[in-house]
Amino acid sequence: MIGSANQPSNTMPRYSYKGRPLKAAPDELEDHSEKLQKALATAGLGSRRDMEQLIAEGRVSVNGMPAKVGDRVKSSDLVKVNGRLVRLAWKHQAPRVLIYHKPEGEIVSRDDPEGRPSVFEHLPAIRGGRWITVGRLDFNTEGLLIFTSNGDLANRLSHPRYEVEREYAVRLLGALTGEQMNLLLNGVELDDGVAKVESIVPAGGEGVNQWYRLVIKEGRNREVRRIMEHLGLIVSRLIRVRFGPLAMPSRLKRGQQEELPEAEVQELMKWCGLLQDIERGNERENHAERAPRGEGGKIGHPYRRR
Repeated sequence: MIGSANQPSNTMPRYSYKGRPLKAAPDELEDHSEKLQKALATAGLGSRRDMEQLIAEGRVSVNGMPAKVGDRVKSSDLVKVNGRLVRLAWKHQAPRVLIYHKPEGEIVSRDDPEGRPSVFEHLPAIRGGRWITVGRLDFNTEGLLIFTSNGDLANRLSHPRYEVEREYAVRLLGALTGEQMNLLLNGVELDDGVAKVESIVPAGGEGVNQWYRLVIKEGRNREVRRIMEHLGLIVSRLIRVRFGPLAMPSRLKRGQQEELPEAEVQELMKWCGLLQDIERGNERENHAERAPRGEGGKIGHPYRRR
């Protein structure tokens, strides 16, 4: 029995003008909601934790009323941050991810009292959000810098608790001894606690200039330089060549940028555990066989300026 005369009309199947069944009624779509902090993070305004802090400080309103952490919003709601309307993204789509070969002499900040060149000056416009940096690089450090429009993705890659690897090519004035290399692997005491490298290998060099490749997981401020200074060594050049699964391709010259295609962004989201519909066993297996993006992990020597 298909139905009865007193059956509510809104339970009948609905079809588009092309005769295709509709998955949901418009009022059902209207009822779809998300937590406010998640919606703001998806819009590229920061991580969820950042958005929770913003809401707690009373800087977010929904339909003219102060918002609370945990409030849910729908597509029809007007959300403002610091009095400015925010366009929320309601369609499921991959975030934008951009890689940039930062040269020396640029600051990773939008505002600088000294008026130094900023990495943000080179980025394309992004509608309804902003570019978020994944970690930072010092003014005098060059190499791979990642930007994304998604706050959760930036947080998963850069927060110390996720221990995402950062690989650097470092040129020292002088060579490390075996004892010093063991000390770096075991950890040295800095002002903000013990810091260590996960791995370090010689990468050649000429005369007093010696190259090494090293991996760290925390990404503290000036961490590599401070570790070497602790040993009495001078860093004459420092280049970040890999961040997590993303390696800087050799074709990307200093000052150039490249946006990742959606398929690679999806792979990055899976790697970070931000997509729920993946088979984790197969993904780990595929990831073990897949080299970092770029030159299959090969960095090259002697890291000539490109």
